[in-house]
Amino acid sequence: MVLLLVLLATPAQAQDTTQSAKAPLTVGSKKFTENVILGAMAAQLGEARGLEATHRAQLGGSRFLWEALRGGDIDAYPEYTGTLVQEILPERAGLDRSSTQEALRQVLHARGVRMTAPLGFNNTYALGMKEERAAELGIRAISDLRAHPNLDVAFTNEFMDRGDGWPALKRAYDLPQSPRGVDHDIAYRGLRSGAVDVIDLYSTDAEIDAYDLR
Repeated sequence: MVLLLVLLATPAQAQDTTQSAKAPLTVGSKKFTENVILGAMAAQLGEARGLEATHRAQLGGSRFLWEALRGGDIDAYPEYTGTLVQEILPERAGLDRSSTQEALRQVLHARGVRMTAPLGFNNTYALGMKEERAAELGIRAISDLRAHPNLDVAFTNEFMDRGDGWPALKRAYDLPQSPRGVDHDIAYRGLRSGAVDVIDLYSTDAEIDAYDLR
């Protein structure tokens, strides 16, 4: 999923006047490190351009941030193209994974929302296990999990609910586990302590190398 900023396109912003350029900027972010850092960076860039900028960190999940944006509680937040297409836009608005960014831009524009150019890197969901535990069980691919129904699996609540998250994964690989929903940080703590065997993660997470994950 390509990362970008989505911004509320208010009439004042559209006029691009001196007054609107000095209007306060409120940036939101989700409850994980990458998004918080990017939200803080966006606010700092606003300040560097002379705006009175505020960063409201760790506000909630994707849907909450989107509703906050549409409701005018925040002016911008970092979002992922895959999340917009798969989870946010109603009935995907005729979009799918093969849709171009320009097509997504037009759909957002029709809803009073703008998006920036991509921020320069891709991030997506993945599953993670401690390398030692995966080697012990001979697990090298998602399909290998099918033979281990008693694994302790903890997924973020958002991944549990996403149409392209656990429901799709379970169907595609016929997985027998019954994961529990937890916060992202708690899942990592459980994995590190050995209380959890498998978690969902983001492919840019620093913990992948730090915790020696497969």
